[in-house]
Amino acid sequence: MSWQRKFNKALVRFTGFQVNRVGNPGITQAPTPAKPSEVEVRPPADPQADRLLTAPIFVISPVRSGSTLLRAILNAHSAMHAPHELHVRRLRVEFGTNLAQKAMTALGHNQADLEHLLWDRVLHRELERSGKRFIVDKTPANAFAYERLSTCWPDARFIFLLRHPASIATSWHEASPDKRTPEEAALDALRYMKAVQRAKSALTGLTVRYEDLSAEPERVTREICAFLGLEWEPQMLSYGEQTVIEKGLGDWRDKIRSGAVQPGRALPDPSSIPESLKSISRSWGYLP
Repeated sequence: MSWQRKFNKALVRFTGFQVNRVGNPGITQAPTPAKPSEVEVRPPADPQADRLLTAPIFVISPVRSGSTLLRAILNAHSAMHAPHELHVRRLRVEFGTNLAQKAMTALGHNQADLEHLLWDRVLHRELERSGKRFIVDKTPANAFAYERLSTCWPDARFIFLLRHPASIATSWHEASPDKRTPEEAALDALRYMKAVQRAKSALTGLTVRYEDLSAEPERVTREICAFLGLEWEPQMLSYGEQTVIEKGLGDWRDKIRSGAVQPGRALPDPSSIPESLKSISRSWGYLP
C-alpha cells in the first residue's frame, strides 16, 4: 500500500474526513445527518443554564381553526407576545464533521439537544425584542411535535383550540380551492385534528372552542388568563391592526384584518358532515 493510501485511511479513521481522489485533493463529506427519529430526545440537563425562556405558551390547533384570531387576542395582552407562526421545530442542527459531533458529545450534547438550544434562543430573542414576559406560538404543525415541545420546555403551557371539524374542512378548502377538492381538504385537515387529539390526550392544558371564543370572547379570554395566571385585560377584545398577516404564517383574510372579534359561521348541519369527519366530530362533542 502506498504512503498516500495509508495517509488517507489514517485521516478517515482519526478525523472522519475523506480525501478526494478525483481532481484536486481536498476534504469533503460531512457525516450523514441523523434523522430526528434516530436521535434521543431528552429534557434539558440543566434547565437553569440550558433554557432562556420561561413557561412558553403553545396553541395546539388544526389548520383553519381560529388560531390567528386567538393569537391576535393574546398578543394584545401586555404580558404576552404572540407573533406570526414561527415553525421553529423545522430548524435543524447538523454536525459538519465527525470531530464536531465528537466534541459536542464530550460536552454532553446530542443533535436534539443542540436543536433545542437553537429553538429556545430564537424564541427568547423574539420575546426580548417585544419587551413582554411570555411568548406564544400557534403554528398548527406543532400538533405533530407536541412530545418534542413538551420535552424541550418542561414548563411549557398548552392551549388546545378546537373547532367543528366540518367547518375546519370547509375553510381549508376555501383557503386554496384550486389545490384541494372538498374531500381532499377534509382528509388533509383530519391529519391535523388527529394530531391535536393525540396531544390533548397526552398533555395537560386548557381546551378552548373557536365557536365559544367568537360568541363569548370576554368569558373565554378570562378563562385563558386565569389558566395562565394573568390578569384579564379589556384591550384583548379589540386587538387592532396586525403587523404580520401573510398566507403561510397565519390567517390573512379580511375578517382577521378587522381588528376585533367577529361572529363565526353557523355550525354545519349534522347531515352535511363528511363521513371521514364523523368520528372526530363525536370525540370533540359536535355530534352525539
